[in-house]
Amino acid sequence: MDVVSKINTGAKYDSRAFQKSVGLNGVGTKAVNALSTYFKVSSIREQKEKVAEFERGILTKEHKETSTTGANGTMVTFIPDDTIFKNFKFHPEFLENLLWNYCFLNAGLKIVFNGKTYVSRNGLLDLLERKTNPDEIRYPIIHLKGDDIELSITHGNEYGEELYSFVNGQHTTQGGTHQQAFREGFVKTIRDFYKKDYETSDIRTGIVAAISVRVVEPVFESQTKTKLGSQNVDINGRACASLWAIFYQESWITTCIKIQLLPTH
Repeated sequence: MDVVSKINTGAKYDSRAFQKSVGLNGVGTKAVNALSTYFKVSSIREQKEKVAEFERGILTKEHKETSTTGANGTMVTFIPDDTIFKNFKFHPEFLENLLWNYCFLNAGLKIVFNGKTYVSRNGLLDLLERKTNPDEIRYPIIHLKGDDIELSITHGNEYGEELYSFVNGQHTTQGGTHQQAFREGFVKTIRDFYKKDYETSDIRTGIVAAISVRVVEPVFESQTKTKLGSQNVDINGRACASLWAIFYQESWITTCIKIQLLPTH
């Protein structure tokens, strides 16, 4: 109950598991609770269920813990306070895109929203398949995963670049240091592999990619968290560029590039 209603409570305290997260101790959930005329949270862990109901952030009913056969998970139900949000309405298309992103970034996670189920089994591969037309890409999507990093990539027939980048699950729509490091690292990998000084525009034109990195205590350039400013990815001082360099050095990515991406002349 405290996790959704009291400040300075949450899983990030004294936990290494949440070092690579974006939010601040559930502040968003607490804010939704405080701004709702009705807020209900139901949590299931190890066949035990706990339910609590609130009104504008104030606990109104605490249910006794019960046994259940349901799967582990959390359900949240809320009604926004219409004295604050006049004539509010939800935009399903925006919410659907947001929910899909959560699923793509957490393969196997199942989200049920208003009776509709969202789930991804293949992570960023599913994201890129959703964003592209198989008849309009130049080669099958390459999907790679490593420690704290994931990439799916192909090339299409359009000019320019189409990049979907994420940091700790946050969609960085304005890019940042991780995205720039990816772009530079990809060009360097192609040039080094073929030992040719290809033009940057020739390599990156038409690229369609989804990238995700996990960063310890990321620093963003604004409160909206749409652009990463961190130069390092962990407490050991590894730079974003070095993370991509290690990733690209793996033999399986160069093999994919050799087979599918560029002519060898």
